[in-house]
Amino acid sequence: MKKLRLTLLLLFIIVSAGAQIKTPRQWFPGLFEAVQLSDVYPDNKTFVDATPVRDPALIMKDYNDRKDKPGFDLKQFVNENFTSPIVPNRGFKTDVSAGIRKHIDTLWQVLYRHHGKVSSYSSLIPLPNDFIVPGGRFREIYYWDSYFTMLGLQQSHQTVIMQNMVDNFAYLINKFGFIPNGNRTYYLTRSQPPFFSMMVDLLAKDKGEQLRVKYQPELLKEYAFWMEGAKQLKPGEAHRMVVRMPGGEVLNRYWDDSDKPREESYKQDVTAAKLSKQKPEDFYRNIRAAAESGWDFSTRWFDETGKLASIQTTNIIPVDLNCLLYHLELSIARTYQTQGNEKMYTQYLNKALIRKKAILKYCWSAGKGWFMDYNWKLKRQSTQQTLAGTFPLEFKIADNRQAAKIAAGLKTKFFHPGGLVTTFNRSGQQWDSPNAWAPLQYMAIDGLNNYHKTSLAATFASSWINTNLNIFNSTGKLMEKYNVVDTAAKAGGGEYPLQDGFGWTNGVLLNLMDKYKLGEAVKQ
Repeated sequence: MKKLRLTLLLLFIIVSAGAQIKTPRQWFPGLFEAVQLSDVYPDNKTFVDATPVRDPALIMKDYNDRKDKPGFDLKQFVNENFTSPIVPNRGFKTDVSAGIRKHIDTLWQVLYRHHGKVSSYSSLIPLPNDFIVPGGRFREIYYWDSYFTMLGLQQSHQTVIMQNMVDNFAYLINKFGFIPNGNRTYYLTRSQPPFFSMMVDLLAKDKGEQLRVKYQPELLKEYAFWMEGAKQLKPGEAHRMVVRMPGGEVLNRYWDDSDKPREESYKQDVTAAKLSKQKPEDFYRNIRAAAESGWDFSTRWFDETGKLASIQTTNIIPVDLNCLLYHLELSIARTYQTQGNEKMYTQYLNKALIRKKAILKYCWSAGKGWFMDYNWKLKRQSTQQTLAGTFPLEFKIADNRQAAKIAAGLKTKFFHPGGLVTTFNRSGQQWDSPNAWAPLQYMAIDGLNNYHKTSLAATFASSWINTNLNIFNSTGKLMEKYNVVDTAAKAGGGEYPLQDGFGWTNGVLLNLMDKYKLGEAVKQ
């Protein structure tokens, strides 16, 4: 009986602690919707990042008592009860004359955030270690951004902060069972492209093979998150992130456990849902799943109309996601090999080989000479070529013949004066033409080098570096994304203004400049 009481007490403590992890919409029902649908803040993310100055129950009592009275001023009420998010280093000024490397070294300090105590009512999830943020409105860590940021941190010999960031992600895996989109409560229903095993690889270059084994428990937990429910599925069935394919193979898709409007983009989602023929809950789920992909938004996720209203992310098997999970399976296998556990090594190696075979079966288009996404509901490949099709080169899934076709397609279709465009469609969405993004440039360039397409890779790298440097020299900024078709114009699209900072741009740029000895002279 004593043991039972102790168990019940522990369960109560766990549930009680968990109950405090609330999103702004859960803390402030009614007030949240009123603020987000009004013009109190131009950007919906501002309110969800604001910190209540007192207990939410007291704020809600005052709001409900006052909101219907004459003269009630919603904006004034919010200003009285919430502290808007602060932008550290707001006064930072770029010294273009000092050069791009000095600028990036300084930016690591500008984007550096100290871990510490966080208000229990804040949407920010506290972390055990310091970290680097992307910049601009992105005031927290982001999952896949961090890998590409770390590429530059490694070149800057910032091993300590790299270790801190990997340990933060390990902490999140152990706390929540997965790595959320970012360390905000409103991101706890989804992850992002699973680059954790790639981060461990990167850190292991500095710290040795045994480091991989150290993170084996977290690698296994992340894998369990992405594969949850797979064993129970029959062909043509899906559950959360897993889909059983027609041939019996299991592949993955993007998914969000919520079917409500995103809190950080509430007004945009509510407005967009009214234009869709989908049930609102289906539309919101597809919007959120696209946010998990990092490609928010792109015609990659739409039907042939090319309209946001047709978004169908959960119907799509993304080639890049499955390549990343292939790498995760290989990484787990490698940790078991290091431990001398031949049985488990073989088990995970076989999982990876089965996935590789399925990627080649469902995603390779001989006609297009490209790796495509696959629509599992329609049982056919997507009609769109996107830069995600280069991921099988980065992970050495393609054979030499396929790699040659990918290289040719990059050169003739994707390459523009400023770099590699994301898709061919000019939809107004930020993950479409004419925009280009640092992480996709890196994956394409690094993938080409895996197949000894070094000259072409160098051409793409040089173009991207020049795009970054030209904008930096004229504006003093490194941007979140770039227009590579018209290099004199700014990148556009998206739900928010163009951001500068910018973590993954800095990381990829520094990595490529060092690799190709371009930009300024490499300092040893």
